[in-house]
Amino acid sequence: MTERTRASGRDLGARLRERDLSAAPAVLNLIESRTPEAREQARALLGEVSAAALGHEPPGHIVGVTGPPGVGKSSLLSRLLAQWRRREKSVAVLAVDPSSRRSGGSLLGDRARIAVDPKDRGVFVRSTAAGRRLGGLAPATRTAAHALAAAFDVVVIETVGVGQSETEVADAADTVVVVLQPDSGDMLQFLKAGIMEVPDVLVLTKSDLAGPARRARADLEAALSALGAGATALCAVSSLPPPAGIRELVDALDAHRAGLDLPARRLAARRRHALDEFVAEHGERGLRALGGRLEAERWLERQDETIDLPSLERALEARAQVVR
Repeated sequence: MTERTRASGRDLGARLRERDLSAAPAVLNLIESRTPEAREQARALLGEVSAAALGHEPPGHIVGVTGPPGVGKSSLLSRLLAQWRRREKSVAVLAVDPSSRRSGGSLLGDRARIAVDPKDRGVFVRSTAAGRRLGGLAPATRTAAHALAAAFDVVVIETVGVGQSETEVADAADTVVVVLQPDSGDMLQFLKAGIMEVPDVLVLTKSDLAGPARRARADLEAALSALGAGATALCAVSSLPPPAGIRELVDALDAHRAGLDLPARRLAARRRHALDEFVAEHGERGLRALGGRLEAERWLERQDETIDLPSLERALEARAQVVR
């Protein structure tokens, strides 16, 4: 690895630290590349925006938005973007779409589904393909969100609308939003599946459907009460003009962020991410080399709290070699 190659990752990290939003496309291209050279550069980039290098967690608010297909996530995001921009917040959206079986690329492309002013330099939208990965996220989504949080005020992860397997977003975001709609079979399925334990903020769309929306809200409030999830905010919104409930939703997101122990949440997320990436690369055989998932998790909890993600990943690799 040449000095120039190593400097490239550091350069991009430095630009993010300076809140240079124009670095976002190059950052995503680097993180999404799986070549050995790019991975080494990405480690250098992540080192520059780590909590240890910054002296604090990257300040951007990482918001995960999930829910079944057709529920209106992209329409809701369009309204949220407009509200955030009115509050002078910069926003990056990582929209994870289903993969094309033919090309492997992003099938829908959220640039076409989310309303964005192309002249607005305070907004960045990137569609990424989920590939064969379960959990609703593309392989590089969590890493990209962490990096962009050093520069953008808000980083949104919109997951693939594949249903009940989307709970991986809870490990990637500071605040998790689950979007549902009235008179939907998806609502009953989500209640049965236990996904109601995932959201920090629950959003009921199409509140303009007065009767169905009231019934749905009552059902959701009863479900939250039964789960003891009294801290979960419930917001009813409508994306139809004139939009309703959007300001209140942004206020709820801000309130959740304000009440977080952000370092503790992000530390736990880094440890889970490092282990998930290790297992994705080395499979169950690699996990057995660590003594199993429970032992690996206990070992990770004993590591220095300031250690960044690339260092955690290398530490797991070294640990697996030692115990083999």
